[in-house]
Amino acid sequence: MPLLMAKRGLNALEVGQTLYLISTDAGSRRDFEVFAKQSGHELLEVADADDEFHFLLRKN
Repeated sequence: MPLLMAKRGLNALEVGQTLYLISTDAGSRRDFEVFAKQSGHELLEVADADDEFHFLLRKN
C-alpha cells in the first residue's frame, strides 16, 4: 500500500517537486529503492525511526 500511495502522490506533483512519505511496512525500504530505479524518480533520503521508515522522493 505505501508504494501505491507514493505513485498517486507523485502523479499529483510537477517534475522536480518532492514527496515525503512515512511507512510502517518493513518491506517498503526495498520497494522504494526498486521503484525509484525502475521509474526514474530519485530517492533522495531513506531513514529509519523507531518502527517507521521515512522516504523523500523527487519526481523526475
